[in-house]
Amino acid sequence: MNGQPPALMKSRLFYLLALALNPALFAQQPPATTDTKPEVLEEIVIEGKAEDLLGKTDTASKGHATQADFLSRPLLRRGEIVEAIPGMIATQHAGGGKANQYFLRGFNLDHGTDFAMSLEGMPLNMRTHAHGQGYTDLNPLLPELVESLDYAKGTYTAADGDLSTAGSANFLLWDLLPQNLVKLEFGEYNYYRALIAGSLPLAADEEKGVQQGLTYALEYNYYDGPWQQPEEFSRWNGLLRWFKTDDDTKLSVTFMGYRGSWTSTDQIPSALVQDGTLGRYDTLDPTAGGESERYSLNMAFEQRDDDVVTRANLYAIYYILDLYSNFTYELDPGLPTGDQFQQAEQRWVFGGQASRTWEKRELMGIQSDLTLGLQTRTDLIDGIGLWQTQQRRRHTTIRQDDILESSVGLYGEAVTRWTPWFKTVVGLRGDLYYFESQNSTVGGQDAEVAGILSPKFSAVFGPWKQTELYLNFGTGFHSNDARGVTAGRNSADALVRTMGAEIGLRTQAVKDMTTTLSLFWLQSDSELVYVGDAGTNEPGPGSERYGIELASYWRPKKWFSVDGELALTHARFIDAPAGADHIPNSIPIMFSGGINLGAQGNDTGWFAGARVRMFANSPLEETDTVRGRDSVLVNATVGYRLKNWEAAVDCLNLLNRQDNDISYFYESQAPGRAAANDTHIHPIEPRMFRLRLTYRF
Repeated sequence: MNGQPPALMKSRLFYLLALALNPALFAQQPPATTDTKPEVLEEIVIEGKAEDLLGKTDTASKGHATQADFLSRPLLRRGEIVEAIPGMIATQHAGGGKANQYFLRGFNLDHGTDFAMSLEGMPLNMRTHAHGQGYTDLNPLLPELVESLDYAKGTYTAADGDLSTAGSANFLLWDLLPQNLVKLEFGEYNYYRALIAGSLPLAADEEKGVQQGLTYALEYNYYDGPWQQPEEFSRWNGLLRWFKTDDDTKLSVTFMGYRGSWTSTDQIPSALVQDGTLGRYDTLDPTAGGESERYSLNMAFEQRDDDVVTRANLYAIYYILDLYSNFTYELDPGLPTGDQFQQAEQRWVFGGQASRTWEKRELMGIQSDLTLGLQTRTDLIDGIGLWQTQQRRRHTTIRQDDILESSVGLYGEAVTRWTPWFKTVVGLRGDLYYFESQNSTVGGQDAEVAGILSPKFSAVFGPWKQTELYLNFGTGFHSNDARGVTAGRNSADALVRTMGAEIGLRTQAVKDMTTTLSLFWLQSDSELVYVGDAGTNEPGPGSERYGIELASYWRPKKWFSVDGELALTHARFIDAPAGADHIPNSIPIMFSGGINLGAQGNDTGWFAGARVRMFANSPLEETDTVRGRDSVLVNATVGYRLKNWEAAVDCLNLLNRQDNDISYFYESQAPGRAAANDTHIHPIEPRMFRLRLTYRF
């Protein structure tokens, strides 16, 4: 869109707004008829984001996505599963084994800051991480094993604590897979994937509703990509899950293991691409890359005793990262060997949570649901550090620490139905943190204790004519890296206050259509800012954001669905110098939309789909004089499904556009060049095809 007339820009925005608000406007309307013969309608099971949530949720921006929402779309990367969340973008600026770059509500979430992700209550974010606060790697997930995704945005949910200002997401796994499967995938640039997954019933008693079984999965994936230096991304994933359920109780024990290694394809200076020195898929340091491992054990329990529901889980995680990066090449004159650096750590994470809900309790004739919850987590981080390296060989230690970080959170929530058309949700959350640097190469490290209270409030009006209105307000927080918190006199704030409000609408007034509208406002006392030449994020000035999100999902037929999602955001630093208050990489315009045709779910026959994702006008530095290019990505799929067999072809980047996944603006020095500020880009991968073969049994 750069360089296009303002009138054309506005007309395209109005088109996107109309599509997101009412995709049905673009469908052919049937001719009028005077025939009074009753019409036999096809039964349509609505699930996922199109599901009717009236009376079931307290904000317009909460939702529930099912496997049908994210497996029906072609995925270039594992992390794109989170794009099932309206307004969220997942890109990449390095090798595939590194966590994705996430964007939502005007946040450059880097690799996960300010958006809390979990797997059945087990955290995926890594606080006080070697590469960045809240680092969230989704490579350990297996999309075929994820049954659904519950998501929320804003600071209004009492159960959401650290790093959840922009929102949260919780992945839920299948207990019993609908079908066992073997899947093989092949694609250009040496893309290979093999998966076997299934469930083994161990015991069943239909009269008592008892079901017991073992679910398993094993995956191998390899990919070189179009890069001049092959990515060589190799990934192993495994899962073993024992479960037992009856009418009132559910118990599961899940073990997951992941190991990945890759060569990084970091961003490169755009000036060298424009003058022909580098190709779009070249690199300036072919030895950057990394390895990562994650092993976890999660025990989850849920029980209903009449109108009392108890939920709990305990988990243990072992995690390793060894990452080599070089974003500035030869900028540091004190490093004749180049600017490559290593970030590494290994840690154990132990924790759990428990909650109890008392439903339909009456106080003075007014009915309420009451919930109390407790969450705790302890990170034992060994050897987290930063080293200067050359070709992955250490030559200088910048810093190395052993860290203990522990937290406990207690929350309560009351959902009160004052009238059939009005209810409130009042919550209060308290968190207590302990930070200790147990061993450090840097002096002046002091233990730190910090606490914070976070009130929440929501009001729900309706439904009237299949429409609900929502008012939401709440405070939240994010923690800072323990190495900065324990730095003595120059320490950063341990816990940073955030605050948000939202006005929302959800309607089912149009048949077979779900539409949501949200007007939101967010404020943070201190923004976590990405620092390109350090490969991490640091506490920055306060920030403020407001915007609008509009989403619509239309499923008039079992064989046809269309959706559109539009997000417009205004993001600024608070108390920043005049003319320097723009937040780098905050995306002001985002649109996502798709169409699915033919056999859906497990139905047999032909099926096809296409999806477009666009984001635009991102400032790359505080004065807004340098902007990123607009990015448009179209993916498509077509396939045929028999009872047990399925074959499909995905086309990624169908239009073969030469846009960028992400852009940064900072100073660097390429070999043989003078130091200069420049836009550094990581391009979208070119058009490619992948074949998927699936056998179900």
